[in-house]
Amino acid sequence: MEQAAMPQVPRVKLGIQGLEVSKLGFGCMGLTGTYNAPLGDEAVAAVVAHAFRRGITFFDTSDAYGPRTNETLLGKALKQLPREQVQVATKFGIGQGAAGMTVCGTPEYVRACCEASLRRLDAGYIDLYYQHRVDTTVPIEDTVCHLATLPHSHSACSAAVAIMNYCAEIAADW
Repeated sequence: MEQAAMPQVPRVKLGIQGLEVSKLGFGCMGLTGTYNAPLGDEAVAAVVAHAFRRGITFFDTSDAYGPRTNETLLGKALKQLPREQVQVATKFGIGQGAAGMTVCGTPEYVRACCEASLRRLDAGYIDLYYQHRVDTTVPIEDTVCHLATLPHSHSACSAAVAIMNYCAEIAADW
C-alpha cells in the first residue's frame, strides 16, 4: 500500500527581518511535564520528528520550561533534523528563586540566559530570542538594547528587537 503524502503546513514571515516559519508552531512546554508526565529523550525526539515530517518547522521553548530541561531535550531532538530547515524560538525572563517565580530583565541576566540557552539547545544559534515576561523594575530600553549585543547571530537578535520595540510601544500606551 502506498503511503499518502503528508500535508505541508503553510509558511509565513515572522516580523520584519525575513524570518520565515511554519504557520503552525510547536509549543514545547508540555514536553517536560507542565500538562502531563514529562517525556523522556526518545519520546521527545519522536514527537519532534513527527511534527517536522508533518511540516512544522517552528519550535518554541523557554529556559523556564522544565525548568531548563526543555531546551536540552529539544536540542537533542533537533540533532536528527536539518538545522537550516528548523526555526527555534526560546525565551528568557522567568527564573526560580527562594520565593518562587521571579522576573528579571537586567542586561547581565539576559546575556547569561542567552549563553545558557545556546549551550542547552546545542544548535549554534537561536532564530528568535525574546522576553517571556517584562521586568517592570528594569527600563525596557535596557533589556531591548542589550538583545542587540547578544552572541547568537542569525536573525534572532533583529527579530527579537523588532518584537521588543513593538512591546515597548504597547507598554508606553498603558
